[in-house]
Amino acid sequence: MNKEKVIDRVQQYWLLARFDKPIGILILLWPALWALWVASSGQPDILVLTVICSGVVLMRAAGCVINDYADRDFDPHVARTKLRPIAAGKVRPKEALVVFAVLCLSAFALVLLLNRYTIMLSFGGAFLAASYPFMKRYTQLPQAYLGIAFGWAVPISFAAQSNEIPLVAWLMYLATALWALVYDTMYAMVDKEDDLKIGVKSTAILFGDKEREIMAVLQIIVMLLLVQIGYLEGLSWIYYVSLFCASGFFVYQQKLIFYREKNDCFKAFLNSNWFGLTIFIGLVLEYAF
Repeated sequence: MNKEKVIDRVQQYWLLARFDKPIGILILLWPALWALWVASSGQPDILVLTVICSGVVLMRAAGCVINDYADRDFDPHVARTKLRPIAAGKVRPKEALVVFAVLCLSAFALVLLLNRYTIMLSFGGAFLAASYPFMKRYTQLPQAYLGIAFGWAVPISFAAQSNEIPLVAWLMYLATALWALVYDTMYAMVDKEDDLKIGVKSTAILFGDKEREIMAVLQIIVMLLLVQIGYLEGLSWIYYVSLFCASGFFVYQQKLIFYREKNDCFKAFLNSNWFGLTIFIGLVLEYAF
């Protein structure tokens, strides 16, 4: 294989893993960092921090690869996804499976540097990541399943840092899962028309004309869970100020999706990054001062 072909393969695998679109990495990373900061009282172990962050990057990439493999018959019929490497015929399905395996094994090799509890939990995370893409065939709630999968970074982070999963970790896991359900429903609203045509299930379809109201209720629950976490951990006003600021992003997202315009729904999804970042900044400042 000549140099040009090697470069082309690398580029196609890079796009397949969606390294060119880091938003997915960020919204998966923030809850993991929330968990590490709370579990360590603001002083996470450097090895644990490095492994968790690297694992997030690798497993998000693996999730994108297996998602495109699972959707290889659907993506060519959806405007937003028809140019993805498998859908466009630039990466063969068998190649994608090899890339997926390499990414998962790389992430597992990193996890082996951590404690046994975390290693055991990683098998659950791998199962969730691999099975999620197929859920849209069998359930109207694939976005909820995504939340369960994305939220798994929280108990893993607690286990890696403190070798236990306390009540506050499960509350954070629930908050993360519901948050993911909200922003992935916003994402699904972009594809709603195409999904109806090809028979793909989603919460954007299931919720119908009530999706904005349902997401608003879920956002309120997320905020209440985060408040409860602050109470249980005895956090100060600094943390609660960050929650207040973060809630402003929820309000802004509701404004964006009000008319259900595709571009605005996608902007609302992207805006979720700032919600996660704001809470993380609050936790950093809380434990720093």
